[in-house]
Amino acid sequence: MYKNLLLTAALVATSIQVNAQDEAPDYKGTSNVNPISANIFCADPTALEYDGRLYVYGSNDHQQFIKNGKKGENSYGEIKSIVVFSTDDMVNWTFHGTIDTKKLCASWTPSVWYKGYGVSWAPSATWRHNAETDKDEFFLYFCNSSHGVGVLSAESPVGPWKSPNKELMIHYDTPGANPTGTNANFDPGVTIDDNGVGWISFGGLGPSTMMPEAARIVKLKPSMTEVDGKAVKIPAPYHFEANELNFIGGKYVYTYCSNWAERNDSEWNAYKAEHGITVGKPNTCTMCYMVSDDPLNPDSWVYKGVYGPHPGMGTNNNHSHLQKFGNDYYYIYHGAPLMESWRNANVIESNCGIFRSICVNKATVTESTQTIKQVTPSLTGVTQIKNLDPYILQQAETMASCGGVEYENFTNITRNTKISTLGNDASENMQIKMNANSWVSVRKVNFGTVGASKFTLRAKGTGTLDIRTSRSARSTVATIDFSSTTMAEQTIEIDPTKLKGVKNNIFFVVTSANNFYVDAWQFTDAQTDGIREIETGAPQKEQVYDLLGRSLSGSQHRGIVIEQYTGKDGLRHTRKIGY
Repeated sequence: MYKNLLLTAALVATSIQVNAQDEAPDYKGTSNVNPISANIFCADPTALEYDGRLYVYGSNDHQQFIKNGKKGENSYGEIKSIVVFSTDDMVNWTFHGTIDTKKLCASWTPSVWYKGYGVSWAPSATWRHNAETDKDEFFLYFCNSSHGVGVLSAESPVGPWKSPNKELMIHYDTPGANPTGTNANFDPGVTIDDNGVGWISFGGLGPSTMMPEAARIVKLKPSMTEVDGKAVKIPAPYHFEANELNFIGGKYVYTYCSNWAERNDSEWNAYKAEHGITVGKPNTCTMCYMVSDDPLNPDSWVYKGVYGPHPGMGTNNNHSHLQKFGNDYYYIYHGAPLMESWRNANVIESNCGIFRSICVNKATVTESTQTIKQVTPSLTGVTQIKNLDPYILQQAETMASCGGVEYENFTNITRNTKISTLGNDASENMQIKMNANSWVSVRKVNFGTVGASKFTLRAKGTGTLDIRTSRSARSTVATIDFSSTTMAEQTIEIDPTKLKGVKNNIFFVVTSANNFYVDAWQFTDAQTDGIREIETGAPQKEQVYDLLGRSLSGSQHRGIVIEQYTGKDGLRHTRKIGY
């Protein structure tokens, strides 16, 4: 009556022929949480929390890196997509691919240079539930170089995205915006207040003075895709760029990066006396913040100080986002530690730069007073807030670190796909290409008291994969030999005594490979029979989930989903199906 979806294979002996020194190097560091990606350059982060996950979006520096032939300076001119990551534990990050802004904005006004599409930098994201349509709506804003701000919308944090406008939402003709040829209209920062009203900040560059007067804020219409009225100045001292907004404790919190203007004590003392504040002047390239209860009134904004220092880590610019996730706040920012590591290892030329990486550290915020304690960035990063569950389906592109891994979208694979082009739309249907000696690791994996008795791999091609508790070959728990010309599942039995309790690290190490694409993996505990599918009879559908375990509503789904249903036998079943 039933057919087991999982093909059983014999356990291969744990003797192996490849030592740790033969594997792809670890450029991130096994104990480091930062950067969030061990193989993708990305910058200018923003974030949102949705359905128990934190989604982070950033400028795709890696696109410029590949366009440069992995050498030379980052000119930012070829950044025409936005990267998307997510996590539910702050350490193991899922890469969702990229949002192809060039493709989505191809129909923008081509004849007016400052309204048409050119690049996509420094995104800012938010979402809301639309009570009228009973749908969740997501909005992603980005700057088109220094010319203005565009917007994309979606019904999911990973898309599919669309452009609701035919040109930039904010540009030189926008009332109150910075005029042509002087200050920039870039680096958007969006928030929605407790009344459901959207606001967006933008602007930058300007003269190298204490008050460049380049920061702006404007109200958004209910559509969130048009401005409502005239933009006004935010009197931000030493303002340069990297605008973001938050709504905390009933007030608007504006953050920005300071400029390189000369700091004059008498000038700052006069500013402090005029505004009744006691904080010191900011150093160059630091993240500052201001607070207001009336954002369109320039006189209402109060400078509160520095909450993020110069990031160092090999970069000469600064951009951050303050994000609450659960009950804690996080400081999400960029540095260039991965680039520095690659330089030191002679993976790239010494003059290659500056290609940045997104990092996360804990922030301390007193909501009642909108006070942010200055953050100390570190590669150590944050503490994992929950253990990873190996008994639910995990995407192969979920990882704490990796070496020698490439990304592909299995709906669009060609024989000559270039390495790390990252040119696909953000999608849950990602997979990773693993070459010989490549590896992926996840951290704090909880196998429970009974332990894991089976391991299922969903992949394509031919490869041999070790499951290890460290990078050392001596820690190999099991080995799976895989071969399939199509995406398929294969299962091996493992000794439950070897994977029991919480393991600090689990490594998946490929010792041999031939066009080996890994899509997902899952362990089965010793008390579970695995995923089963009924062969005959129409099942009663109960609930559909995506591959990250998030509940899906409605009838329109894309790609592979998890369906739970009650069969004719009255028993509950789980199966993976494709749309």
